[in-house]
Amino acid sequence: MARARLAISLIAIAACAASLTLPAQAARVQVGNLVLRADGGFTPRLLPKGAYAPIDFEGHADIGTTDGSMPPALRRIALELDSDGKLDPRGIAACPPERIQGTSPSEARRRCAGAIVGRGHAAAAIALPGTPRVSVRSPLTLFNGPPQGGQATIVVHAQTTYPVVETFVLVVPVERRAGLYGYRTNFEVPPIAGGFGSLTHVDVRIGRHFRSGGRERSFISARCSDYILQTRGTLLFSDGNVISGSLFKPCLPLP
Repeated sequence: MARARLAISLIAIAACAASLTLPAQAARVQVGNLVLRADGGFTPRLLPKGAYAPIDFEGHADIGTTDGSMPPALRRIALELDSDGKLDPRGIAACPPERIQGTSPSEARRRCAGAIVGRGHAAAAIALPGTPRVSVRSPLTLFNGPPQGGQATIVVHAQTTYPVVETFVLVVPVERRAGLYGYRTNFEVPPIAGGFGSLTHVDVRIGRHFRSGGRERSFISARCSDYILQTRGTLLFSDGNVISGSLFKPCLPLP
């Protein structure tokens, strides 16, 4: 089993300030001929040092190979999120996963409109035996899910139409933790096209601003206590390859 580690760190205040004006560069990591390109960020970058303020998060990832061959299927994702970030679903409707089973992306969004916390796209390559490879793409929707064991959940919805219509409704648990990383999620990626498909792209924007209890609230918020917000992740693929590492993004504390 091959393993690669990736760390991109901008820690100095000067580097933080400079990065606010420079275009983002996606991180790239390679294991054998497997290549992952990923990046993410949040707005605004200017945040309180002690209190939490609303933010929006954007992220994207592309999985491919150096020789253009079919990439191995992604089987499991584990993510840990900085304790300077906070998830607060209070005041947002919850979407039971059974409500959107078997629905199209537009119908799922209609049925659980009040629970939407993120939108994006997912793409996959499907290579059925004896047929050319086909690329498929679907809108991706993230809903606030019902809590499980006192922990928050996010319900992810997507749908493919090749070789048959296949609806994916995935419940992602979000575990609150103490320490450097305040949240952790660990979940399996369901097989695509009976195991003949491989995830090749994901992009998502997460953020929901609303009023509850007479206050302005946000599904995700953050503070800037140490000039850095970081995410640590591990991806496990069907061929045994593991990509593991951290992504650091700078912030600046408000005066």
